[in-house]
Amino acid sequence: MFSIVTGIIYASVFFTIVLSWIAGSKASRLLYGGSVERLSRKTRKQMVWSAYVTLPAATVIIATLRMTASMDPVFWEDRVLLHLPLAIVPLLGLWLLTMPRLWKLRKVTRGTTGAPLPAEIRRQAAHPLIIVPFQSSALGAATILYYLLVTPVPLQASNSIIPILVWLAASAALWYAHERRLRKIGLPDAVFPFNPRRRFLKGLGIFFVAAGIASLALMVEYHNSKLPGRLNMAEGPMDFGGGPELRHDAQADLSVAMLTGPRDGTPDRKFTLTAEKKTVTLGSGEKVDAWTFNEQIPGPELRMRQGELVEVTLINGDIEEGVTIHWHGLDVPNAEDGVAGATQDAIYPGERHVYRFVAEQTGTFWYHSHQESQEAVKRGLFGTLIVDPATPAQSPEEDITVITHVWDGAGMSVGDHSGVQRKKVTPGTPVRLRLINTQDWIRQKYVLVNTPFQVAAIDGTNLNEPEELQDAHITLTTGGRADLTFLMPDRPVFLSVGGNKNHGILLSRDGSGDIPDIPVTAPFDPLAYGTPTGTLIDANSDFDREFELILDNKLSFYNGQFSSLYTINGEVFPNTPMFMVQEGDLVKTTIYNRGAVDHPMHLHGHHMLVLSRDGEPSTGSPWYSDTLDVQPGETYEVAFIADNPGLWMDHCHNLTHAAAGMSMHLMYEGISTPYTVGSESRNHPE
Repeated sequence: MFSIVTGIIYASVFFTIVLSWIAGSKASRLLYGGSVERLSRKTRKQMVWSAYVTLPAATVIIATLRMTASMDPVFWEDRVLLHLPLAIVPLLGLWLLTMPRLWKLRKVTRGTTGAPLPAEIRRQAAHPLIIVPFQSSALGAATILYYLLVTPVPLQASNSIIPILVWLAASAALWYAHERRLRKIGLPDAVFPFNPRRRFLKGLGIFFVAAGIASLALMVEYHNSKLPGRLNMAEGPMDFGGGPELRHDAQADLSVAMLTGPRDGTPDRKFTLTAEKKTVTLGSGEKVDAWTFNEQIPGPELRMRQGELVEVTLINGDIEEGVTIHWHGLDVPNAEDGVAGATQDAIYPGERHVYRFVAEQTGTFWYHSHQESQEAVKRGLFGTLIVDPATPAQSPEEDITVITHVWDGAGMSVGDHSGVQRKKVTPGTPVRLRLINTQDWIRQKYVLVNTPFQVAAIDGTNLNEPEELQDAHITLTTGGRADLTFLMPDRPVFLSVGGNKNHGILLSRDGSGDIPDIPVTAPFDPLAYGTPTGTLIDANSDFDREFELILDNKLSFYNGQFSSLYTINGEVFPNTPMFMVQEGDLVKTTIYNRGAVDHPMHLHGHHMLVLSRDGEPSTGSPWYSDTLDVQPGETYEVAFIADNPGLWMDHCHNLTHAAAGMSMHLMYEGISTPYTVGSESRNHPE
């Protein structure tokens, strides 16, 4: 609904600009009617244009008021305070001031044929009250469009009042110009022939003056957007979430480099990952120019048991852009998190880095490079990470990882195979499908056909007493995971990736059989799925800090590049807020998505407990997420315990958005980092 209403507003604002400016141009030419009869016809048409202008402007007003009836003030406060006056005031002027004068002008000119235009009627036709409300409506709608494209949220005088003042000044200038013309009309022997060339040149001059002023503003914005040569991630605007202010500086007591996993002891599992550029042939035959771990895409599956000490050695063979490894969803100690410029320096060709951590959680995770992550993940520097329970299950199950990605030149693949894979599974066997969506900016749809199933886990966390589902589809955001479990029936079962028969996995007794038809399905909603159970925090907890995260978009520069930016609380990195916490704090965050697209918000080092969505409380199993899919118009309340000290990224996992500045940090008191980012640094996490 939010997207529909927003789209209606955009379209209505555009039509208001166009129709108002056309109507204003026509109104300014009424005095050139030539004859009373012609002026009468033009006046009648001008009254019709008043209706044309009113329709889209009224739609803007109604759509905005519609938001106030059903949405949180964060979504409409700026629209009511700024947009509505810009739409309502010109409209009131049009109907209270312009229309009575047009009626009067129509009355005095009706029924007259061929008579020349008297000076007094010419003066009435040239009155500013007939012209300026149309032109002010166009300028007001243009100002609304500016507010829509350069969103002034949070509201501040600097980003809110100045455009309104410009609108008022421009409207006043138009009034003065038309008033000046009206006075000239009253002079004896005044002659006003219509001169299109003069009007065009005058308009062109005004355009160039306005363009010059806008260019100066853009140049300032361009300069201010440039990232510094070096920037410490521990610096930036701090938000204390309503709690007591915390001591913090870049030379704090404890460096993230000290927040490591166990340095001593023999690891239970050892892995070596070598990053290299290779041309890889997929299992289905397509060739991909890729960045690989151990010469394969996706990288090798890393499997371990809960409680084991894991050691991973990363070697950079020839990736000139540098590499790291981030363990997506695994809450490791901060120094092991693998974020270039925050928790380590990027690893360049010929270098190596050793990660050591204890696998505390069980579940489905994945790993990927967090140096130039947008390009690295796109090209193949990722793989699956599975943590099994410490004690093996009594009944062995068929465990299948379904990691999806879109490769340049090969298209959609499941693992290393495009198209449909076939697998033998004996009827009666418990099956677990581990779904992982790695593709940037794709909300992937999965449909399990021909069997009832359960959603056993979301983002690596088991759900309590999940219910049986059928004819339901699962949608995973970028970086999201879900485990589906079922008992293999004595008939083919198909997991459709994308909701069609083109990609997926067919399971059957002998690996053969026809792909079943894809039924009409309902979306899976975790908010009311499963059974409630006790948690350490809930909606009634006494929170130490409460933060707001407002997601939006605006047109501006980022590091010298003009683009549609995706903002957090009105800013892009490095001006986004740094949420400050103390170890042990109970933290609540309310996330609003005012923007036009979805944002999978990924908090490193912690899992967020979903408390509510759009004001509706979570009533099913506790739903923990590390990559929360926030759709346009949605509001989520989430909570977590600050129990993992460090400097943690919190960013949109549409990595295109993160690379354009949609990134911020969670910072614990007393933590510093020796690492830097910036154009002169070798660290570029996004």
